[in-house]
Amino acid sequence: MTTTANGFSTVSAESTAKSTDAMDSHAENRAPQVSIVVPTFHEAANIPTLCERLFNALAACNIDAELIVVDDNSRDGTIEAVAELALRFPIRIIVRETERGLSSAVVAGFKAARANVLVCMDADLSHPPERVPDLVKPVTQGEIDFCVGSRYVVGAGIEESWGALRVLNSNIATWLARPLTELRDPMAGFFCTTKAVFDRACEKGLTPLGYKIGLEIAVRGQVQRTREVAIQFSDRHSGTSKLGIRQQIEYLIQLAFLYAHHRPAALIFGSVIFCAILAGIAQFFV
Repeated sequence: MTTTANGFSTVSAESTAKSTDAMDSHAENRAPQVSIVVPTFHEAANIPTLCERLFNALAACNIDAELIVVDDNSRDGTIEAVAELALRFPIRIIVRETERGLSSAVVAGFKAARANVLVCMDADLSHPPERVPDLVKPVTQGEIDFCVGSRYVVGAGIEESWGALRVLNSNIATWLARPLTELRDPMAGFFCTTKAVFDRACEKGLTPLGYKIGLEIAVRGQVQRTREVAIQFSDRHSGTSKLGIRQQIEYLIQLAFLYAHHRPAALIFGSVIFCAILAGIAQFFV
């Protein structure tokens, strides 16, 4: 493990083995086609399965990729699990010892990526690794700039274990973001884009707040050519969800920033309506 200038710690295949059958010395020096970034916090139980399924799917489609795990200093064995997997797969880890949060973790991973095509996905296996090649292909071929693993297009689905409240919460959050993008699933955390789009989003004031970094990059990166690939969204394979009230409040703040950037008139109108609703509610307590 080494510490970088920005204070992050990194573990890679190079630090755990001089060479392996899966990654020869020539491959180590060659930039991959795709960089896949996975933010983690206490995902030791999921990372090995994710790795196996992901690299099997990539190998079947002859896609050369690296996996970058960005971990918020887990104490459950995630870091050790990645170090062991690095003996067999092109995987490395960035351990953040002070900063926290999913969106900022993805940004850190994208900045460290060696490829020009970038993928973001969750570690909990809610995003099917077998669909990564379908997201990557149209982007690498230059057909589009942003591809989403979508829950809301023909052929997609959500695991039946989702309760009514969770479905309602997701639908409301999606509806609030719809004016900002043409994507039917703007909340998707499973997406593929290019380094050029990411760099443009950074230039336009990318704000890694909350957990909907895909929406942030799509809006600030001004993507025009998009596509949605149907996926079957599953509940996490192991562990517990990190989504709570704090993350939902951060999402509302993120939306306010994006509306101010993309549709300032809509933000003003929405603020007036919101204040009017609050005023109406207040009448019952006066």
